[in-house]
Amino acid sequence: MADKTIPQRELRNNIAAVLRAAEAGETFTVTVHGRPVARVVPPGLLGEPRLDVDRAALRRILASPVDEELARDLDLAEAPLDRSP
Repeated sequence: MADKTIPQRELRNNIAAVLRAAEAGETFTVTVHGRPVARVVPPGLLGEPRLDVDRAALRRILASPVDEELARDLDLAEAPLDRSP
C-alpha cells in the first residue's frame, strides 16, 4: 500500500482514525508546512534497527591498526567532562 501524506493538523484532528488505519497496515508521512517530519507506520513494520554493512570492508577496518593520535582523541572524547568551577 502506498504511503499517504498527512498534514500535522489533519493528524491532530483525526488521530484515532489514522491510528486505526496504521494498525490495519497503512503508513503515513506527517508534514509540517509541507515538509516531512515523521512517519506513522504499522507495528512491527520497521522491525529491529539494522545497519547494512559491507562485511569485507568492515573486516579490513577492524583489522587495521589504530593511529596513536586517533586513539588518544577517542579516549579524550569518551572521558567525562570536568565541570568543576
